[in-house]
Amino acid sequence: MADEVLFDVSERVATITLNRPDKMNTINSALGSQLIESLVEVRNNDEIRSAVITGAGDRAFCAGADLTQGDGPAASAGPAGHFPTNAGDRFDEFDAKKPLIAAINGHALGGGFEIALVCDLRIGAENARARLGLPEITLGFFPLAGGPMRLPRAIPQAYANEMLYLGRRLSMEEALQWGVISRLVPQDQLLPTAQEMAAQVAGYAPIAVRAMKELINAQGDMTLAQANRFGGSLRWIVGQTADSKEGPRAFAEGRQPEFKGE
Repeated sequence: MADEVLFDVSERVATITLNRPDKMNTINSALGSQLIESLVEVRNNDEIRSAVITGAGDRAFCAGADLTQGDGPAASAGPAGHFPTNAGDRFDEFDAKKPLIAAINGHALGGGFEIALVCDLRIGAENARARLGLPEITLGFFPLAGGPMRLPRAIPQAYANEMLYLGRRLSMEEALQWGVISRLVPQDQLLPTAQEMAAQVAGYAPIAVRAMKELINAQGDMTLAQANRFGGSLRWIVGQTADSKEGPRAFAEGRQPEFKGE
């Protein structure tokens, strides 16, 4: 069986490609399992500092669960069943500990849109046919891999509610206007742009980047005062690292810093 997910690492950046272009990169058991395995590798491999997730071809990033698969428990459980827990992690709760960038090349629907929502940064391709959304409510169920929780944290509640209650699908231009994605670039520049962004982040001090991600993700459950205290604790931890000394030293010496994650 061909790899349902392609995994490549170059210059501290991992590129994860959902690889079922003939099926709109829909999620079956194999793709779900291999995606989790890839994300676990990103989290555990110290040589990887950031990652890009994209879809093969130009039609779809991921069009959601493969509802035609019908392979037992995964099918009966709905889309969430395609994200296995045998890697020790639930997809909807997974934290790669490192920045993830979604390079959305086409349709991102249902579970595919939820994959994009897991990512810290999202950019889209200029693709007039592409639609982004959570249409599950129109099919008799609702998003089961974190969409109802993550989407209102990513965009204003009123916009999120239209997508969740009405199953509204956004064009790429609407996704940019609503803040679902932060950039819209030509199709042939999508992956290079995402990889350039990932490389930029990978060049920063990894402990500081991880602390930033921890604070961004945690503060939604905190009061402002609690978030400030948590941020202060993280700042103290980062301040004890060698990298926190290397940055100012390199600036004073007129050279590029060499961050080692120490």
